[in-house]
Amino acid sequence: MRTKKLAIGIGKAIAVVSILVWSLFPIGFIVMSSLKPGQDIFAVPPKFVFSPTLQHYVQLWNGWGVFFGGLLNSTIITAGATIIAITASTAAGYVYSRYSSRMLNASVMFLIIVRLVPPIVVTLPLFPIINAIGLNDTHIVLMVLYATFFVSLGTVLMRTFIDQIPRELDEAAQIDGAGRMTILRRVIVPLAAPGILAVAVFVVVFAWNEFLFAFIFTGTNAKTAPLVISEMIGSIDGVDWGVLFAASTVQLIPVLLFVIFMNRYLVAGLTAGATKG
Repeated sequence: MRTKKLAIGIGKAIAVVSILVWSLFPIGFIVMSSLKPGQDIFAVPPKFVFSPTLQHYVQLWNGWGVFFGGLLNSTIITAGATIIAITASTAAGYVYSRYSSRMLNASVMFLIIVRLVPPIVVTLPLFPIINAIGLNDTHIVLMVLYATFFVSLGTVLMRTFIDQIPRELDEAAQIDGAGRMTILRRVIVPLAAPGILAVAVFVVVFAWNEFLFAFIFTGTNAKTAPLVISEMIGSIDGVDWGVLFAASTVQLIPVLLFVIFMNRYLVAGLTAGATKG
């Protein structure tokens, strides 16, 4: 029995280490390569001991000013998409939690099905429409698209969280004269904060890294950081791998710090939303 437990423990440890290596190695490689001299990036055998340099970051600053404009666009679009998605998901989740009808129950399945549709399926038909109404290459079109893409998942998630909030609190607030919007704002939202933060994490990570919608619906004014990085890869002067890795590191750091900071809220929120009683 002791040998069996030891074998299981070793197996779990190996699995955890394998997952960590699989997940962290690409990030570590990119960050390390951004600090290596150009000739050491793809050296054979690989050099793990080297003299760090900020040369590639200086070149990124001097030669790719458009990248930092892309970071600003990404920040604006991500913030706008997150606010829209949270607002819509919370309101819809409240309706699904507190009301019941055949139409509402059937639409939950529709929300899940919509979430499974590949983005490219809706992208091509939307392009001529968005172009016709003059929203092409604007921040608002990406905000709406990103928010719409996650409202279905966010609604289902928020419904699960709001289900945990006793209905008696709604009834007590109604007795005190509160309307539905007041109940939602002053009772539901504070108690469902872990769920709101969980939805925010999903939307931020998706919007910050999304490429397809940005590639099709933007050109210059609303170009995001992932688009600029793709331009570095396709540069006619060849790929400057050091600058590319530096840009990837700069683009990675904000969302990585955000996820690390929000991790405890995300885990606590998902745990609360997954339990009954």
